[in-house]
Amino acid sequence: MSLVTDPNLSDADGFYADLLAAHRELSEAESAALNARLVLILANHVGDRAVLAEALRLARVG
Repeated sequence: MSLVTDPNLSDADGFYADLLAAHRELSEAESAALNARLVLILANHVGDRAVLAEALRLARVG
């Protein structure tokens, strides 16, 4: 599996709205914890260490 970097969400704006809603009324610490849990859940779903390493690299430079 290779990292998909082209747009791949059928409703990106809807997902972004859901993401913002999930953070609504959270403290900065609670928001950071939500992000960390979300990253770990999605990383588990991806399951490919090389893909995750590439995603980390891209996120760090980008």
